[in-house]
Amino acid sequence: MGWLLLLAFIGIPLIEIAVFIKIGGIVGLGPTLVIVVLTAVIGTALLRRQGLATLNRARQQLNQGALPLAEIFDAICLLVAGAFLLTPGFVTDSLGAILLIPAARLILRKFVGARVQMTDIHGGSHRNSGFAGQSDVIDGDYADVTDTPKNQANADKNKLGGTG
Repeated sequence: MGWLLLLAFIGIPLIEIAVFIKIGGIVGLGPTLVIVVLTAVIGTALLRRQGLATLNRARQQLNQGALPLAEIFDAICLLVAGAFLLTPGFVTDSLGAILLIPAARLILRKFVGARVQMTDIHGGSHRNSGFAGQSDVIDGDYADVTDTPKNQANADKNKLGGTG
């Protein structure tokens, strides 16, 4: 996992620089910078609109007593899309734009959902991996042994040999 993050933090900027140079060589520096700024502005506007729509859908789901899992996943995707769109670069802007498309989020949600279910079915972490009937529940009985005047009187009678 550490290597993947290192690769992302080094690889993505290198790819972005290469794409900047390539596009800058084709259309020039000015248009390249304008495109980068415009994608950030347009992406932010789209993100705000879709984010509010997702929030409203989540509220409706909660009001109906349902857990808004799809809306939570969409909100996470929109958060990542916003980070990509605000990061200068064509590759990150493209990834952010893809995450703004509801159909793309649906495909990603199904893919991630299938992976999560497969992990759960095929060896997700379970606390109770020992013997079949083993659990953390301990069955037992209890008796109130606090010192109350009634309990104390019964204890005194028992000490004196009386029956309580």
